Amino acid sequence: MAEGSPRVGRTYHESDSWFETRPSPRPGSPNVIYIILDDVGYADLGCFGSEIRTPNFDRLANTGLRYSNFHTTTMCSPTRASLLTGRNHHSVGMRCLANFDFGYRNGRGSISHRAATVAEMLGAAGYANFAVGKWHVAPTDDISAAGPFDQWPLGRGFQRFYGFMNGSTDQYYPELVEDNHAVEQPRSPEQGYHLTADLVDKAISMLGTHVSLAPDRPFFLNLAFSAGHFPHQVPQAYMDRYDGVWDAGWDVIRQQRLERQKAMGLVPDSTELPPDSPGVENWNELSVDQRRVAIRLQQAYAGFLEYTDEQLGRLLDHLEATGTLDNTLIVVISDNGASIDCGPEGTTNVLRRFNQIPESAERNLAEIDQIGGPRSFSNYPWGWAQASNTPLRLFKSFTHGGGVRDPMIVSWPRAFQTGAASGTSSIMWSTSRRPCWRYAASRRPRHSGV
Repeated sequence: MAEGSPRVGRTYHESDSWFETRPSPRPGSPNVIYIILDDVGYADLGCFGSEIRTPNFDRLANTGLRYSNFHTTTMCSPTRASLLTGRNHHSVGMRCLANFDFGYRNGRGSISHRAATVAEMLGAAGYANFAVGKWHVAPTDDISAAGPFDQWPLGRGFQRFYGFMNGSTDQYYPELVEDNHAVEQPRSPEQGYHLTADLVDKAISMLGTHVSLAPDRPFFLNLAFSAGHFPHQVPQAYMDRYDGVWDAGWDVIRQQRLERQKAMGLVPDSTELPPDSPGVENWNELSVDQRRVAIRLQQAYAGFLEYTDEQLGRLLDHLEATGTLDNTLIVVISDNGASIDCGPEGTTNVLRRFNQIPESAERNLAEIDQIGGPRSFSNYPWGWAQASNTPLRLFKSFTHGGGVRDPMIVSWPRAFQTGAASGTSSIMWSTSRRPCWRYAASRRPRHSGV
């Protein structure tokens, strides 16, 4: 018998009872929430210079830190694999999207089981783990009802999952999965259904149950929103809030965002906008009808992002009401820069482009009133994507500023109240038209972060 092992005799009189102790985090260990936005550019949040209303993301930034030189992998699956493992995406098997298996160890379309996820590590330490929203780090061939399920969230350390497995889904009629099986959405769009609100409902339900039954056990929530990946779908009232906001066009909006970023200290006062990225049309050369469609497509995107911010606010209010917000480490990122997955002019239906059906300005104009609704599957023109990435050049899928430099916010009230102050992390931006990757002190105080 090994030293320290319980004694086991012929009867219970000659045996010692023994109960295995479950792992338990140190007292005071924080809850952890990852909030992952999709295809949201550097300048799309209000706290990064946008005119889009995002008061709840701004709330996190105002009580935490904004990172002005945070980099991603320029595509969603690799960024998510890196975030979940803390390792380079090539080293864990996700060189590209989960939709592709290249047959090489660095590109299998899934996270290697040789690399532990954050959920697996925290679970081994006693955390409860929940995943809600987009997954997109399991091979496409493995996400049917037949599995296998080893790369699904429950196979990678999460106790519960509610969301969708692929790269995007319809906001009114999503392909929903709960744990390891497909489920129907709880109500119809006519009854007020929208996926983003549904995701937050589920997150609140999971966390509420956990906190009420195991209040001393910290949790990890991986909350991956759809916004701002296409399709840009949101109730019309949210689009109408932006009537007139975009009439000046993306060239003017881009300059206005840069001026706000300078005032915020995100970039030096000497920062200049680079030339237009290839394929971006000059706003003044568009026809009146082209501008109408472009503006409405951007209204759908902005409304979608504001609606998402509103749902985030419900989650933050729940955390505050349950007394968990103060000791919750919240990390907000976008997985890459703004998207040009569709044509330069944008589209009212992305599926046309993916099925090689020719686009036309006339067709987009004919469908303008459907934008944002259940019969639309829209994405904006490249000019708005360029404004989203202000002051950077190029876009998602490019290993350049507009693809890899993205917003990041970290909030942890308890730690920041007693440690580092809130503010903006310091960087050195290029003041020329060429990218610069050096670091130096800015005019804001330098913070070490978390």
